[in-house]
Amino acid sequence: MDIQTLRERTPEGLKQDLTEATEQLQTLTFKISSSQIKNVREIRALKKTIARIQTILKETANTSL
Repeated sequence: MDIQTLRERTPEGLKQDLTEATEQLQTLTFKISSSQIKNVREIRALKKTIARIQTILKETANTSL
């Protein structure tokens, strides 16, 4: 996901996206370790998405103080 669409989401939607992304990361890691998937770059992109979501959640938490 790009940053613009993430900023338009609500905090509840972002938390849901975060849980889905972490679950997807776990399954990708398992599939790569069992040699089912050879494209390792998917993990890198997913980790960046997770970091973006966490950053936006922290920004919204700081602005609401």
